[in-house]
Amino acid sequence: MKIVNGFDLFAYAKKKDLLLPAFNTTNLEMTKAIILGLNDAHLPGFIQISSNNLRLSDPEIIADLVRDFLENTETPIGLHLDHGKSFEDVKRCVDAGFTSVMVDASEYGFEDNIRAVRRAAEYCHFYHIPVEAELGAIRGKEDDNCSEADCKTDPALVAEFADRSGCDTLAVSIGNVHGLEEAPKIDLPLLKEIAEVSPVPLVLHGGSGISFELIRNMKTYKMLKINYGSDLRQAYIKTFGKAYEVNHKEADLYGLSMKAVKNVRQTACDLVRIINGFEEG
Repeated sequence: MKIVNGFDLFAYAKKKDLLLPAFNTTNLEMTKAIILGLNDAHLPGFIQISSNNLRLSDPEIIADLVRDFLENTETPIGLHLDHGKSFEDVKRCVDAGFTSVMVDASEYGFEDNIRAVRRAAEYCHFYHIPVEAELGAIRGKEDDNCSEADCKTDPALVAEFADRSGCDTLAVSIGNVHGLEEAPKIDLPLLKEIAEVSPVPLVLHGGSGISFELIRNMKTYKMLKINYGSDLRQAYIKTFGKAYEVNHKEADLYGLSMKAVKNVRQTACDLVRIINGFEEG
C-alpha cells in the first residue's frame, strides 16, 4: 500500500461513515507502531508529525519510514504535517511525499492567518494536497509549546475564513485542549453552530481525554478527523519508565523498544476502533 492522498482518504472515510484518527509520531518506533495498529484494526487514519518534532525526524526520513512500513499493509493511511509553523516546513513536507498538511497560523490575527493558509493552499493544491487550518486558540501543552490562550472559534468568522483561505478542513476550538494536564470542557452547542456554517469538514485537536461517546457524537456535526498524541506517547514512555522502576540498571534498549512498539500498536488499534463504534481489539 502506498501513502494515501489526503483528499482520497477523506472521501473514503465519508463513504464508509468513519472518523479518521491522526496519530502523532516522533521516531521510527512510533511510526511503525501506528501503522501496525491501524492495519490491525483494518481502519484508515493518518500518521502525523509536527514542525516541532521534525527537529528530531526530518520530513524525508519520516516519509521514507512510512513508505517502507506500508509495503505489507492493506489499510489506507495518509501522512500529515501537524502544526506546520512555516511555509518552508509545508513545502519541504509536500516535496518529501506528505499527503496532507496543516498550517498553524492561529496565533496571528484573522487576516494574517488567512494569508498564511492561502499561500500554503496555492502551493499544496497544485499537487492535489489538502490543507488544514485552525481558527481559534487551543489551550494546553503541545510538545514543548505551552499555550494559555483560550479563544473559541467564532462561528460568524468560519465561512469567510474557509472561503478566503482556501483551506480544505478546519481545526476548531470548542473547549478542547492539547495534552493531558488540563481537562477539556467541550461545548457541543458551539460545534453545532460551527458545523451549520462551515463549508469544509472539521478537525478536533486534543482528542486524548475526551469521552469516546462525545467523540462519536461529533461526527454528526461535520467532524472528520480527530488528533491523538498524548495517549500514544504515554504508552511509549511508560514502557521505559516501568522497566526502570523495576530495575535501575535496565539497559535492554532493543527489547524495551520492541515492547513499546507493541504497546503503542495496541493503543492505536483500540483508539481507531472505539471512536468508530467497534469494540477494542
